[in-house]
Amino acid sequence: MKKYQLLSLQRLNQPYAQELKEAAARVIDSGWYLRGNETQAFEKAMAAYLNVPHVVGVANGLDALRLIFKAYIAMQRLNEGDEVIVPANTFIASVLAITDCNLKPVFVEPSPLTHNLDTSLLQQAITPRTRAILIVHLYGQVCWDETLTDVARRNNLLIIEDNAQALGARTADGTRTGSLGDAAGTSFYPGKNLGALGDAGMVTTHDNQLADTIRAIANYGGKERYIYQHQGLNSRIDELQAAMLCVKLPHLDSENSRRSHIARLYNTLIDNTLITLPQLPDVPHTHVWHQYIVRTPHREELMQHLLQLGIETGIHYPIPPHKQEAYKEYNHLALPTAEQLAGEVVSLPIAPYLTDDDIRYIANAINQFTIK
Repeated sequence: MKKYQLLSLQRLNQPYAQELKEAAARVIDSGWYLRGNETQAFEKAMAAYLNVPHVVGVANGLDALRLIFKAYIAMQRLNEGDEVIVPANTFIASVLAITDCNLKPVFVEPSPLTHNLDTSLLQQAITPRTRAILIVHLYGQVCWDETLTDVARRNNLLIIEDNAQALGARTADGTRTGSLGDAAGTSFYPGKNLGALGDAGMVTTHDNQLADTIRAIANYGGKERYIYQHQGLNSRIDELQAAMLCVKLPHLDSENSRRSHIARLYNTLIDNTLITLPQLPDVPHTHVWHQYIVRTPHREELMQHLLQLGIETGIHYPIPPHKQEAYKEYNHLALPTAEQLAGEVVSLPIAPYLTDDDIRYIANAINQFTIK
């Protein structure tokens, strides 16, 4: 019986293996491993791809978000204790970035259709201490609409993008995520649509002062060696990861297109009343399908059924941040939509190396699922 992993990093990187090895050898032979030519080339290529003036390569996606908040505090655009609206169903890193900077997360429910922040609930969540909205383009789908931008404008709020899962996605008018808000943090964790061969991340922005401040804070707090303006961090992308990402970036759009094709094929083939399928967007390029998520109240039974047929699945994410032990002070909150989604979501394989026949097999296995 053929085995279907949720994701094989080896298969994901195999088409570029030779180029990746050559890039690694180039970096090794250069003798320069931080803040060098590879980083400059990566930041330049990504700036062109996103059509933004500033790309700052950093150590990982969480640091990207932390650095944005730290920089805004240094610039006095934010102050400790200020509130930041954040979706209630997201990976914990979104919330960690807020609380690590002594800011207060305000959780807002998601839409059960898109799983993204329900922007119709934004205005009622705003208090006199609200200063920013952290949107998350969850699973690869753009979270951006007129309600969001109108609320932010009327209340003078920053919009920060958690773009960890949606690199390459575009709004209906073609603007890419990572260039929509005041700033964006992106992760290049190996399993992302554009993944490094280790941890890496970036901040993107149109704001000159913000970019300069983030570069300084990420470099121990200074623009020059041994001269420090801020109490900073050590968070810099390394030359190896920058080189790897430069190899893979030109293939991102084609791989995202393949993911979109797989998602449409799943939605066409899966026909089981026990399974709720994700909503296909009206404009395909507004979703890059980092994950393909179905829902069922019979999650454990479905996952076991598929495993017996050689199909590995996952859960993104089983416990929302406000119910985590790390955030006991928020455990009392009742956020029923986020909690229901957390109890029902199942991630199916959607890597671009999967064939149409692979998807037919997985869809057929789901169609065979019953509850006795």
